[in-house]
Amino acid sequence: MPSILIIGSANTDMVVKTARFPVPGQTVLGGEFFMFPGGKGANQAVAAVRLIRPDSSVVFVTSLGTDIFGDQSLAGFATAGIVTRYIVRNTDKPSGVAMITLNEQGENHIVVAPGANNALLPESLDQAEEAFNNTDFILMQLEIPIDTVIYAAEKGFELGKKIILNPAPAALLPHTIFPKLFLFTPNETEAGYYTGLTISDTISARAAAILLLEKGVQNVVITMGSKGAFFKNADEELIVETPKVDAVDTTAAGDVFNGALCVALSEN
Repeated sequence: MPSILIIGSANTDMVVKTARFPVPGQTVLGGEFFMFPGGKGANQAVAAVRLIRPDSSVVFVTSLGTDIFGDQSLAGFATAGIVTRYIVRNTDKPSGVAMITLNEQGENHIVVAPGANNALLPESLDQAEEAFNNTDFILMQLEIPIDTVIYAAEKGFELGKKIILNPAPAALLPHTIFPKLFLFTPNETEAGYYTGLTISDTISARAAAILLLEKGVQNVVITMGSKGAFFKNADEELIVETPKVDAVDTTAAGDVFNGALCVALSEN
């Protein structure tokens, strides 16, 4: 049975709606409070499993605490149909949480306390040998230790797997990882972090993509919000326009994009 392997973070998101964001030192009264499962890795895994064919599977590797948040997350993954046998439970750290403020325009401010996500270490992946062997695509983000991302990329590359890295949140990466990447999917801000350029339109996205390809990446997709997504590799480039909608909440929009894209690639 073909599968997608997703390695990354899992959090519980605590969301408060407010008319406007506070400035430093200011308190504002918010409105509704919600609590959702989240984390970039978990979001991408759920997006993928909801879209994948019934004869395929999504395997998720993450680290959870042994607290109620971890119990709820694990149960949620299982209910969604995600393969959970390689998930690590950590007794020393709490499960990750994220504090999210959402304004009336659908924009958000997010602060993450990684907790057990920081305990997803390279050796944690050794128990998932079967998952590495049985997948064609490995999708990762940067809410787990960079050493773990590097280890997984090297391991997957040696096995001939296609590595997709969504570099969010942007963090310093060794130059040796880029030639191992089949696909690199930064947003405008993240692309700017890795290239030193300001991304504002197709012309600047093209310039950034060229620099990323020169680092060794095989394919680049730069997501540009309402302006669409810019794709480039050595042979072709295109801009895929974004459908026009009234944004309600942009939380996890990039994660859903990456999960969906991974499924589409796995199905040619």
